[in-house]
Amino acid sequence: MERKRVIVTGGSGKAGRWIIKEFLQRDYEVLNLDTKRPAEELCPTLIIDLNDLGQVHSALANYNSRSGAPVAAVVHFAAIPQAYTHANDVTFRNNVMTTYNILEACANVNIRNVVLASSESSYGMVFAKTFFHPKYVPVDEQHPQLPEDSYGLSKVVNELTGETFHRRTGMQVVSFRLGNILEPEDYARVMEGFQNPIDRKTILWSYIDARDVAIACRLAVEKEGLGAQSIILAADDTSSDLPTEELMRRYLPEVTDIRMSLKGRPSLLCNEKAKQLLGWRQQYTWAEMLDWVPGKG
Repeated sequence: MERKRVIVTGGSGKAGRWIIKEFLQRDYEVLNLDTKRPAEELCPTLIIDLNDLGQVHSALANYNSRSGAPVAAVVHFAAIPQAYTHANDVTFRNNVMTTYNILEACANVNIRNVVLASSESSYGMVFAKTFFHPKYVPVDEQHPQLPEDSYGLSKVVNELTGETFHRRTGMQVVSFRLGNILEPEDYARVMEGFQNPIDRKTILWSYIDARDVAIACRLAVEKEGLGAQSIILAADDTSSDLPTEELMRRYLPEVTDIRMSLKGRPSLLCNEKAKQLLGWRQQYTWAEMLDWVPGKG
């Protein structure tokens, strides 16, 4: 039986390596497209400038035409990953054009399934010049997206670009609005910050383990008939040891439209759509990482 094949962009990066591992563990053949080689060679890597449509088209066409099963999907995670690390126009141009080029090339070579990395930053609170409160909690996919920065704006544009290609070609495009991505080695730093919970206020204390991101990407590739969807991907719980009710009382007292139970430590980002559409469930929590972190637990 021929192995299914996927292409991952940004596979040399933080989330990308876990995405590659997930697909390899499920017996997929994987090609990584990136500007640099990974620290750990998990699969073949092609060094490429995703801002060049010709290079993107050539890479996808060549891989898709090889003997074996057609390419099942492209998982596009290559991007400038946050605001203000580059000039604003550079961030916007890179993130928007690389996404457009991936979708255009997929349409041209008949790859019918794309997963995009969107962000909680698209709601605008994360990088706002002056923090503003969510209009209600939990924040869901219908909450207004109000970015002030070019990074958050690029994510809004990319979601719309995905919808455009779905209308034009019927391509399935799933855009994950990702919470703060954590790898196992990140948990110690997060727990050290428990003394200053206000530091994670702008992200509403959200997080998502990179391995849970990888599982969601695989589920999105394997699920058919989704059309064009934007889906929040965040943990069930917060990245704070304080009860959510206490976080709301201390740091978000202006939010009066509360559409959830605050008992315990539930997340202020709603992941119900991921559960309903994909059958995704959180597998990794910071509390369970206490035994892994040296000197903790």
